[in-house]
Amino acid sequence: MTDRLQPPKVPCGSCPYRADVPSGIWHRSEYEKLTTYDGETWEQNPAVFLCHQKDGCLCGGWLLTHDPRELLALRLHRQDVAPETFEYNSDVEVFASGKEAHDHGVRDLDQPSREAWRNMEGLKRLRIRET
Repeated sequence: MTDRLQPPKVPCGSCPYRADVPSGIWHRSEYEKLTTYDGETWEQNPAVFLCHQKDGCLCGGWLLTHDPRELLALRLHRQDVAPETFEYNSDVEVFASGKEAHDHGVRDLDQPSREAWRNMEGLKRLRIRET
């Protein structure tokens, strides 16, 4: 049996779905992906949304924002994800939709706050350590 994609214990600290993450830390294209999971199941993006920080891990914010049982990507890739994915839960506050997360994320792209810059620097340090 192959390893299945796992949900995290909690969404990572820079998850674009988290309500407490500063606006503007990800590239616009990353925020654009968030809205593609908001529609009816048959309208959604069929790609599984992975964590930006943890390889082989599903995005916890994605699972909290959207009902995992209604995500087209998880239905199509059921054999590739751990069974507990469909009952994922966490106390981390996330936006109510991909559109809300998107709108928050792109709001300060042109002028990120100091907190956003600190988050970006932390992400850069993580990437440097991984190489």
